[in-house]
Amino acid sequence: MARSSVPPRFVALRGLVECFVNAGSTGLALGALGLMLRRGFSVNAYVMNVVLNGLCRNCGVEAAAEFFRKMEGNGVLPDVISYNVMINGLCKAKKIDDAVELLVEMKTVKCFPNLVTYTTLMDGLCKVGRVEKAAEMMHDMKEQGLDADVVVYGALINGFCRIGNYDRGKELLDEMVDKGIFPNVITFNSLVNGLSKMGRFEEAMVMLDAMIERGIHPDVYIYTSLIDGLCKKGVVKKAVEMLNLMVEKGEEPNSVTYNIVIHGLCKEGLIDEAFRIFGMMTEKGKERDAVTYNALLMGLCNKGRTEEAIHLFNLMVSDKNYAKPDVKTFNMLMNGLFKNGRVDDALKIYRKMAKRGTPGTVVTYNTLLSGYLGAGRIHEAMQVWRQIHELGLEPNSVTYSSIIDGMCKIGLMNIAKGFFMKMRASEPCPVLADFNTLMAFLCKESSLEQANRLFQEIRIANLEPDVASFNIMIDGTLRAGDIQSAKALLTEMLKSGLTPDMLTFSALIKWLSKHGQLDDAKLVYERIVSSGFIPDSAVFDSLLKGCVSSGDKDGIIYFLQQMADKGAVIDLKITRTILSCLSQDFVDLDVKDLPDFAQGKSSPGIRCAEFLAELRRSYPRLGLSAT
Repeated sequence: MARSSVPPRFVALRGLVECFVNAGSTGLALGALGLMLRRGFSVNAYVMNVVLNGLCRNCGVEAAAEFFRKMEGNGVLPDVISYNVMINGLCKAKKIDDAVELLVEMKTVKCFPNLVTYTTLMDGLCKVGRVEKAAEMMHDMKEQGLDADVVVYGALINGFCRIGNYDRGKELLDEMVDKGIFPNVITFNSLVNGLSKMGRFEEAMVMLDAMIERGIHPDVYIYTSLIDGLCKKGVVKKAVEMLNLMVEKGEEPNSVTYNIVIHGLCKEGLIDEAFRIFGMMTEKGKERDAVTYNALLMGLCNKGRTEEAIHLFNLMVSDKNYAKPDVKTFNMLMNGLFKNGRVDDALKIYRKMAKRGTPGTVVTYNTLLSGYLGAGRIHEAMQVWRQIHELGLEPNSVTYSSIIDGMCKIGLMNIAKGFFMKMRASEPCPVLADFNTLMAFLCKESSLEQANRLFQEIRIANLEPDVASFNIMIDGTLRAGDIQSAKALLTEMLKSGLTPDMLTFSALIKWLSKHGQLDDAKLVYERIVSSGFIPDSAVFDSLLKGCVSSGDKDGIIYFLQQMADKGAVIDLKITRTILSCLSQDFVDLDVKDLPDFAQGKSSPGIRCAEFLAELRRSYPRLGLSAT
């Protein structure tokens, strides 16, 4: 047009500027603007703002800032839209302080900010976590005679929810409702999502009900947030109920929703229900991806249903309509097969993985290491160790832990110690679980002195022994007959702020009962009960054996009653011994005449309440009270 005899008109050039900006050709838009200026057209703020917006979008905020500062030199004063464009660009570039300075500048040059200015800036502040500063800005906005709308409140509510201050978010929701500003689905989504993540489901459900009452239709994201929170909390049946409610209300779950429910069900071992949801997903035509199948494979393997897992995997690799397996799929299935003793099948999966060209990760090789060692195949395990290095992969703490644990289990303590020392001399450093594993096996092979040295070195490695660490050492010292050291360890454990668990108490009671220190064993029992623990059958078994050995009939009756009250099961092997002890005061009673509780029993135990009831009925002379 410029080369022809027809001079370009302002409207045509303005249209070109707009077209070039919309097409992402900001350079050409600048050229058209330059032509307008050279032709002497009076360029207005609208054209300048179009170019400014294009520069922010396509060339970066620095280029836009340079153009912004030259506007006045070209005869155009930046207006509120110019400032809004720049503030938006700076916020997106996370240059929040520069954006705040522009707001101050606006007031200085008497270019009054509008609602868009404040909303943009407050949203930017919230997104970088400066929510309190954004809240302060709402007061500044009010001083300018501007009233907050649903977008302003929504930005603040979302901001407070992002930093975990859901109570403040709820306060703002109440405030906006009091002002007659109706929240939208985005506002509710922030609160429902946040409350669900915090496990505050009752409050989240109140929000959901409030939405429905106001005629706001909860979308798939709100329902999915609730379902995700419920699954993570372990109340997966409630999550299924929420899924059903969602469908009833006419909201279609998406693939993410279904995947969350399937994963939650599989994690809780509810595999058949997970497959029912999987069937729903298939009927609805939702995309089933690797995440879907990985969850199902995990669930099947954890339940030992490996044949079904292999069948599901074969569907994935053989049918083009199914999702393609990823490295997690292969790792998960291999791990499940190894753990269920199907070593050869696990290796077939590994070979399929290699054939498909799926590169293994360190998790893959850790799985192979653990699997080979679990099967006692040391040579293959060491080949995998070399392969890790040949592939340039970095062994992690799991790599070393797998080797240390595996070598310990097959009795190769020296190799396990060697890898442990290698860890200590380089990266990664041993974690507490590595110390505990080695200590446990050292105690089992009666290398208590070495185990104790390792226990002392835990703190040198900037770690703190946990309950498991103390339990290992207490059990080890008791096995060695050193009750004093065991008591000292228990004292140290309590001083460290750790609470003994049932394993701690059980080990002490077993040793004390076995070695005739029944009074001390009874004191430990009382401590178990007062600490809120429920003694298990092993504890009662030790106490009863101790009472039998010392001829403590009152103790036998007391602990039998305790077992009955707690619904415990008694080992049938000890029932005859207990009866013999209780009947010793009756010279005319032949033990052979006492009832045989083991007769006709398929299980090795009998409920203690049943045992006591039968005793009272069959032989009242023993004087067992019914209380």
